[in-house]
Amino acid sequence: MRSLRIGKNDAGQRLDKFLTKAVKGLPLSMMYKAIRTKKIKVNRARAKENQMLLEGDEIQLFIKDEFFDAPEKDHGALDAITPKLSIVYEDENLLLLNKRPGVLVHEDEAGGENTLILHVQAYLYQKGEYDPRDEQSFAPALCNRIDRNTGGVVIAAKNAVALREMNEKIKQNEISKFYLCAAHGKMPKRSDTLRGFLRKDSAKNIVTVSDTPLRGGKNIETRYRVLREKNGNSLLEVELVTGRTHQIRAHLAHIGNPLLGDGKYGKNREEKGRGYKYQALYAYKLIFDRVGGEGVLSYLEGKTFKIPEGDVWFLKDFQ
Repeated sequence: MRSLRIGKNDAGQRLDKFLTKAVKGLPLSMMYKAIRTKKIKVNRARAKENQMLLEGDEIQLFIKDEFFDAPEKDHGALDAITPKLSIVYEDENLLLLNKRPGVLVHEDEAGGENTLILHVQAYLYQKGEYDPRDEQSFAPALCNRIDRNTGGVVIAAKNAVALREMNEKIKQNEISKFYLCAAHGKMPKRSDTLRGFLRKDSAKNIVTVSDTPLRGGKNIETRYRVLREKNGNSLLEVELVTGRTHQIRAHLAHIGNPLLGDGKYGKNREEKGRGYKYQALYAYKLIFDRVGGEGVLSYLEGKTFKIPEGDVWFLKDFQ
C-alpha cells in the first residue's frame, strides 16, 4: 500500500483527475475499477471518482508498485536554461508576459523545447518558487494561448488555485482583450462591431467566416476602431468579444481588409520585403474589468495591463 497526501497545489480537483497526473503508470480503466472496488480510498473511506480533494486529505492506494514506476523526469533542463522572458507584471500568483512573435507557447507536434512555458518554469525554478520534485500534480501553466506568429500578453499561473480561478474568469469573459493590428485599405466605418459565423478546419489549421450560419460553425463578434491611417492602410484597435481561432485575421479578411503580413488569410508577398515576417497583430492590452468576488485574484479588479507601444513592431509604419 502507498499513500499520497494532498498539498495546497493538489487540492480543489477531482480524485480521478489528480490520479491521472500523480500516478501516470496506472491505466484509466484500472484506476476507475480500483476506486469502485475500494482499492483506492480517501482518508481510509470509500471514495468516488468525482470526489473533490481537500488540502490534507490522504489517499490510500492498494495497487501494485509497478504502477508508480513511471520514468522520472529529468529536471536538469530547468537549471540549464537561461530564461528569456519579457515580464509585464508579476505577483505571488501570476506572471503576465510579453510573448514575442515567432515564439511557441507550448511544444508542438514537431517537438522543440524552446517554448514560453519551459522558460516560465525555468524562471520560477531558479527563483525557488517552483520545484517539480515537490509537486505531485501541478506545474506552472499558461492560462491563454497566442499563435506562434502573433505577439502579446500571455498569462502564466504560479499555483493551482490561481490557475483554476484565472481559467474560469477567461471562460466567463471577465477579462477584456484588446489587440493592435494593421489592416489593408480603409475600413468601411471608423468604428464598428462585426458579427458573423466561423468554422474551423482543424486538419488544415484554417477557418472560414460567413455572414450566415455555417454547419459546425460558431458565432463571432469582433469590435474595432480606427486609430490611424497611412499609405492606404489602417491601424486598428480590436476588442475580441468572442475568442475563436484566427478570429481577427479571418474576420477582417472576410470584409476585405486582411492584415498586413498575413499569408494565410491575405497576400504578404510584397510586405515581406518591408519587414512583415509575421501578421501585423499584437495582443497589447488586458482589462480585468469584471473580476469581483472573494477569490485569490479579486485584487485584479479594475486593473489594466498594456504592452509598451515601442514593443509593437509595426507601429512605426503609422507614425
